[in-house]
Amino acid sequence: MQPANPETRAPQEFEKVLSSSATEVASFDRHERTPLERFQHFLHSSPAAVALIVLVMSVAIFGAILGGKFFSAFTLTLILQQVAIVGIVGAAQTLVILTAGIDLSVGAIMVLSSVVMGQFAFRYGLPPELAVICGLGVGAFCGFINGVLVARMKLPPFIVTLGMWQIVLATNFLFSANETIRSQDIDANAPILKFFGENLRLGGAVLTYGVIAMLLLVAILWYVLNHTAWGRHVYAVGDDADAAELAGVNVKRMLISVYTLSGLICAFAGWVLIGRIGSVSPTAGQFANIESITAVVIGGISLFGGRGSVLGMIFGALIVGVFQLGLRLIGTDPQWTYLLIGVLIIAAVGIDQWIRKVAG
Repeated sequence: MQPANPETRAPQEFEKVLSSSATEVASFDRHERTPLERFQHFLHSSPAAVALIVLVMSVAIFGAILGGKFFSAFTLTLILQQVAIVGIVGAAQTLVILTAGIDLSVGAIMVLSSVVMGQFAFRYGLPPELAVICGLGVGAFCGFINGVLVARMKLPPFIVTLGMWQIVLATNFLFSANETIRSQDIDANAPILKFFGENLRLGGAVLTYGVIAMLLLVAILWYVLNHTAWGRHVYAVGDDADAAELAGVNVKRMLISVYTLSGLICAFAGWVLIGRIGSVSPTAGQFANIESITAVVIGGISLFGGRGSVLGMIFGALIVGVFQLGLRLIGTDPQWTYLLIGVLIIAAVGIDQWIRKVAG
């Protein structure tokens, strides 16, 4: 039996609709983007750019008002000294927020670690170097506990770190007995505790080793987050933990490592804090958790996770430092600083939402 000629046979039922189907080649909408849309896409690809623009504008405005009084090398490096602690703690907060979490215990961990360093060296007579290591270990352990509770027990990061903040704060006061170790005693018996408070003069600029440590830490974390598999996994977990799990990322292990590293960095901040204030005080740095979140938010790091840069965080910390010192030099009421920083926080979140529309 000869097959039917395809040109002469009657069309089948499903083929009848083809006669009315479109014959044009598929095309895509390639409308020209407006300048606003191009700017929005630029900010989406470079989250730290917003903070950098605000920082440059802030410096320019205060420089125009105050002139050489603000633009002196001493004044500009003084801003760096003031934000050194916030910058280091903010680096720890950045890692956690990039995973779509939050750490309210960073300030308490920092202070407890500094107290452990001081008490172990003076009350228990350990060599100062070993006391520092013990303090770093305590900070890492606190972060590890946070990570286990978040990753393995699936507890909300906000609740876990809020509870840890209370526990660590109480432990700090109980362990230290509210005792402050004086600067003279540290100079005489454990000068290594104040190492990061030592000055390095470059002409009119005055830098401390704490400032240098902050800048090196930010540079290292920027490289790790952008050029290593671990860093890419941090962003992947924050963007979509389920998708990261399906892609082969061990999400639980990643979260534990992030919180542990965050605790270690906070402990390091505690060491720098001793050099900054010149003593070991159980009441110092109690607002570091709020200040670190402020730097992160103003720095353009999304609280939803998966987007942002540690460079943006340091820009955010510098913006706060510029406002604090600039308004102080002008002679305004300190409450204006809090008011303007509050406006910046709300504006930063609003801009983040506007930028995220590009991804949507």
